[in-house]
Amino acid sequence: MAHTKSTKKRMKTNEVRRQRNIARRSRVRHVVRDLRTAMAGADGPSEELTTNLLQVTSMLDRMTTKGLMHRNQVARLKSRLTAHMPS
Repeated sequence: MAHTKSTKKRMKTNEVRRQRNIARRSRVRHVVRDLRTAMAGADGPSEELTTNLLQVTSMLDRMTTKGLMHRNQVARLKSRLTAHMPS
């Protein structure tokens, strides 16, 4: 149990950040999953898929800069997503 005022505040801010990170991580998973299902259902290349891919890669890069995901994990994900783009 926290005794000092600063540790109580630190526990409070840590919980807020933890909840925020959970939400961000969940959002990234949903966006990636939606993009994969859209790619699987697509017949060929489309402008909509390309813009969605760009938005997802941008979001992944933001998560890297925020420290939510490791840069190698993001690079691997982006590489796999671009490789599965229908051609």
